[in-house]
Amino acid sequence: MPSKVPPRNKLDKKFTWNAESVFPSDEAWEKEVNQILADIPAMKQYQGRLAESPSVLLQALEAVYELVSCTQKAFMYAGFSYAVDTTNQHAAGMRSKGQSMSGQVLSAVSFLQPEVLAIGRDKLEAWMNENEKLAAYRHYFDDLFRRQAHVRSAEVEELLGLVSDPLQGPANSTSMLTNADFTFKPIKDSTGKVLDLAQGTIVNLMHNPDRKARRRAYENYMDKYIEHKNTLASNLAHSIKANVFYMRARKHESSLAASLFDLNIPTDVFHNLIDTFRKNLPVWHRYFEIRRKALGLKKLSYYDMWAPIVKRKVKVPFERGVELICESLTPLGNEYVETVRRGCLQERWVDVYPNQGKGEGAFSWGSQGTHPFINMNYTDEVTSMSTLAHELGHSMHSYLTWKNQPFIYSEYSLFVAEVASNFHQAMMRGHLLNTVTDKNFQLALIEEAVGGNFFRYFFQMPTLARFELETHQRVERGEPLIADSMIELMADLFAEGFGPGFDLDRERLGMTWSTFGHLFADYYVYAYATGISGANALAGRILRGEPNAVENYLGFLKSGNSDYSLNVLKKAGVDLTKPQAVEETFAVMEGYIDRMEKLVG
Repeated sequence: MPSKVPPRNKLDKKFTWNAESVFPSDEAWEKEVNQILADIPAMKQYQGRLAESPSVLLQALEAVYELVSCTQKAFMYAGFSYAVDTTNQHAAGMRSKGQSMSGQVLSAVSFLQPEVLAIGRDKLEAWMNENEKLAAYRHYFDDLFRRQAHVRSAEVEELLGLVSDPLQGPANSTSMLTNADFTFKPIKDSTGKVLDLAQGTIVNLMHNPDRKARRRAYENYMDKYIEHKNTLASNLAHSIKANVFYMRARKHESSLAASLFDLNIPTDVFHNLIDTFRKNLPVWHRYFEIRRKALGLKKLSYYDMWAPIVKRKVKVPFERGVELICESLTPLGNEYVETVRRGCLQERWVDVYPNQGKGEGAFSWGSQGTHPFINMNYTDEVTSMSTLAHELGHSMHSYLTWKNQPFIYSEYSLFVAEVASNFHQAMMRGHLLNTVTDKNFQLALIEEAVGGNFFRYFFQMPTLARFELETHQRVERGEPLIADSMIELMADLFAEGFGPGFDLDRERLGMTWSTFGHLFADYYVYAYATGISGANALAGRILRGEPNAVENYLGFLKSGNSDYSLNVLKKAGVDLTKPQAVEETFAVMEGYIDRMEKLVG
């Protein structure tokens, strides 16, 4: 791993994403975008004609989704190029052009759903019975008629498609501000050594054993956000207003109901999660107290949440991390494991190391016809190995869905997205805690599990979900959203979550919402908590050797959007309409905490 954050052009190519496998050059991408824009008018030939015959409808569906498929691929290439170097103005321009292209395509194909609905369910059923290719769209049609009450006229749908690009403005400007324009003051550790602070280094600095370095990094980092609190609050408020606009345009009762309706998920799933989370807060309070004692602190602060308890840092270089992950996934079969290994070490699925201009965090992205690519900042530690395992879970979900589903079902919902990723981590811990005897490694693994993965997914995300619900409800009631009120709300929620005895820096902690771009994806954060619950329940079945557990899980990965998310998970063996999986995951976490308490004495 590079010792300092290098410019993009100094990275070893083998550790960068395989961009040329998508388009051989930016010029080739430009040519494809121009072709897509030129193909848009051809969609008009189908408008007003879908009811003519099953063959015309099938032709229209195939033409529309071929255009959408090409659009997704081009947009992904531009977006990923920007994500790995947000200072690259050419890439920023490509991303902007890609968004404009996507908006034009959405508008051009917006006639499809209203016209299909106008055909009527009975006629469509007869057509599917006589046309096998059309019958492949059965779930798509069923879902469309389920949503019929909230699909508007062709004219309104066209307008909703046209506004999708400009309504992305708040999210884009926030990303540009925080990733490209923010420059953070370097910090000094307790020895006087100067350390670079950037979006690509903040996570590593929060794991620094030097408390002064952590505190200064956290304060400098959050103070930059506070400096721009009004702009950041305005951007998020306008994003929430856009969600409420869509909710009202489609005649839903609330933004929560509107968001969950699209996936056929009852709002009880959201509220059950929050209720179960609040009921189990004493489990978190116990963990915070163990962590405080292990670190020898009078009071725990937010910047202590990632401080290493292990005495000796565990090094896991990238290639070694890949091998340990592959070992952990052995129960899923040789073909699965070899696909993961080949993707990481030969096909360059992963953009591995930090570089100047690269944003924090990690994600997996691609489209049918490409590799599933991973963007991350690997730091040769257990945390990075776990992040890699997580993103590979997303990637294998995409890989198997793309391999087994037609384009119409080639994606999967945000609700199930975090199941496959957390499943990989659960499998990794289940294997390594039973095979690695080194206590330091075990403690590092548990620290990463509870202090990293569970803290993010099972503490921060449910807390952010509560924040998201309240902020949306305030907008729905016509109340203003300003920086100070958002900071107060976030601080109050964290105060309840952390419990007594926590050193609560209300302004900085209350600004945490601004560091999570996830909030620009409407009601996404709660799915992290339901996702980790589903993941641990499914991994538990495989680790216990339950019959058909592996086959059921692989079936889930191959399903994509061919059925509703809750149904796909039920077939795999977990029912997220009930609190059982959430309770089971709290039990898994308590087991880690018990083990941690023994290891630290």
